Amino acid sequence: MRQNLAEFLGTFWLVLGGCGSAVLAAAFPDVGIGLVGVSLAFGLTVLTIAYSLGHISGAHLNPAVTIGLWMGGRIGTKTLLPYIVSQVLGAIAAAAVLYFIATGNGNTVGDFAANGYGEHSPGRYSMAAAIVTELVMTFMFLIVILGATDDNAPRGFAGLAIGLALTLIHLISIPVTNTSVNPARSISQAIFVGGWALEQLWLFIVVPIAGAALAGLAYKYLKSEQA
Repeated sequence: MRQNLAEFLGTFWLVLGGCGSAVLAAAFPDVGIGLVGVSLAFGLTVLTIAYSLGHISGAHLNPAVTIGLWMGGRIGTKTLLPYIVSQVLGAIAAAAVLYFIATGNGNTVGDFAANGYGEHSPGRYSMAAAIVTELVMTFMFLIVILGATDDNAPRGFAGLAIGLALTLIHLISIPVTNTSVNPARSISQAIFVGGWALEQLWLFIVVPIAGAALAGLAYKYLKSEQA
């Protein structure tokens, strides 16, 4: 229960910090933080949780990460479902808090930082472009995570490497999909937007999981070759 609660709280913080910066601060008049600020916000959420709760649960904060680590042989099967449920619930709770805050000035939430493609992509990128982006970005994210947390990696720097990797991923891919690489983050925002966001949600569940699973297998192969 302590590990599951840590995943709930960590994912709550990721969605509240990352999506909150996009919804509340990205384009705020005169002092908006923009794409760079939102990218940093997502990276900072992972960085802070990695060093505060990582020793309890590993700070996955993402169903794709959990599945990728499982495919890479880092965690057992019994961890999968409890972690994923905790992550999704934490993300939804954060989205609910963000929704309450965002509608506090009488405005609607608009796109609510939901992920999308086609006309719902920030840059109007196609579904094919979105698939490639989410697949490659999640694959590389898991490669960084698996490598940074390896027993042979320098001690104490994993959180920094992972947080910066997520920042870089957002800098690259926000214009394409609003950046998912995390099904829990995508589910939570889509629930409150409804309509098109729910219709396109499949991509942001299936593709990040596929990218993470491929990375888990790839890193496992790299380690076997090293041995």
